[in-house]
Order: sequence, then structure tokens, then C-alpha cells
Amino acid sequence: HQGWLNKSRVKMKINIAYPEYRSQQIIEIDDDKKLRIFYDRRISEEVAADALGEEFKGYVFKITGGHDKQGFGMKQGVLLNHRTRLLLDGTTGQYHPKRDGARKRKSVRGCIVGNDLSCLNVVIVKRGPTDIPKLTDKASDRPSTRGPKRANHIRAVWGLSKTEDVRKYVVRRKIPGKDGKPDQFKSPKIQRLITPVMRARKAHRFALKKQRYEKATAEAAEYAKIVAQRRQTARAALLSKKKAATSERKSVKAATTTTKK
Repeated sequence: HQGWLNKSRVKMKINIAYPEYRSQQIIEIDDDKKLRIFYDRRISEEVAADALGEEFKGYVFKITGGHDKQGFGMKQGVLLNHRTRLLLDGTTGQYHPKRDGARKRKSVRGCIVGNDLSCLNVVIVKRGPTDIPKLTDKASDRPSTRGPKRANHIRAVWGLSKTEDVRKYVVRRKIPGKDGKPDQFKSPKIQRLITPVMRARKAHRFALKKQRYEKATAEAAEYAKIVAQRRQTARAALLSKKKAATSERKSVKAATTTTKK
């Protein structure tokens, strides 16, 4: 009987996200009848949320994950509704090996929803006729304070050409001023932005490279000229030496022949 009492007192947090408005809300449900719509469902399955209340009528949720009361996260592909131990190598998440080829047995929660979960993560894939405060109403649609930083990514988002200035389209964040001071705007530094300064620096690098090439070519030609001149001088000296030795031998031979006569 104690087990049935524990099941009737199930408490679970539902983390609801609406990606279109970048909003998120956590609700706590302690009614087992409302939670039954999620039981025995797997990750990536879609569930009609009509049983959660009148405000959720017509909404459809998609299960994206969750964790149990001990903090072990649900793992896609593990077809269990409880915790188990798997030998992980780091390629499927939930384990980061310090060395290549290392494996470790870790506890993971199966991908099937059960009453032992502490929190269940869902995403709204279909809206109902009524708006949910702080989740799907217009006040929840806050513009993103983050945007692309790279110049080509900004051009891709706004459909700009290479000749247009992308600095006008970067996301800016407004910071209200305090004590009567004017408002300030912050924006990220655009990466890989081609500016006149960058073109000048690139031209300067190419000019230096060209100068080094011309200098090296001139020095190599001068060195080759000096080497050729030294070889010619050494060859001339060797030929003169050979000629002197030949004439000396001829004179010695002539003197010996004269003496014999």
C-alpha cells in the first residue's frame, strides 16, 4: 500500500519552452492524472497537452529530455523507463574521456518517461487558441540580444551584397542610462570585416613580400656572378700553372738531350 501512496503523491516539474519567442517556463504538477499523458512516452514523441488544464487546450508538446530525482539525465536510444549503467566511450554524450580510446561505465536514465522523473523538458510544436502568460503571449516575444558576428553571416541573414555596409545591420543592445544619463548601445565586434585599414595592411604586407623577393633575387644573381668569376679566375690560374709546368718539363728535357750529345 505504501507504494501506491507514493505513486499518488508524484510531483514533477515540466520545463516548457517556446523556441519561436525564445521563452521558457517551469510548472510543477502534483496530480498523477495529469502526468499520465507523458508516461510510457519516449523522447521526440509528441503529446497533446489538453489534460494539463484549460490554458493548454489545443497545445501539442514534444518531449526533448529530462532527469530523475538523483539528477541522471535521460538518454535517447535507451529503451528503459528506469536507470541503468552503460559502457560509454564519449561519442554519444554524457561522458568526456580524458584519453583517446578510454571507456567508462556510467549511470544513465532511459528515454521512456516514468514517475521517477524530477523534471521533464518539452517544447511547444503547436499552439492552442489561447495564449499562455510569459510563454506564448506577445509580451514574451522579446527580440534576441545575440546575433551573428561574422560579416558573411550578417550578409546571409539580411540578404546583403558585398558592397553594402554590414555595420548598420549588427544586433545592438540598449542599456538604459542611470541618473539622467543618456542611453547606451552595445554591439559585438564584427569579425572578418574588410575595411580600408585591412586593405592597406594587406597591400603593405604584399609590398614587403615583393621587396624581399626582389632583394633575394638580386642577391642570388650577384652571388652567382661572383662564384662564376671566381671559378673563371681559378681555372685561368690552373691553366697557367699547367702551361708553366709543361714548358719547364720541355726545357729540362731539351737540356738533358744537349748534355748527352
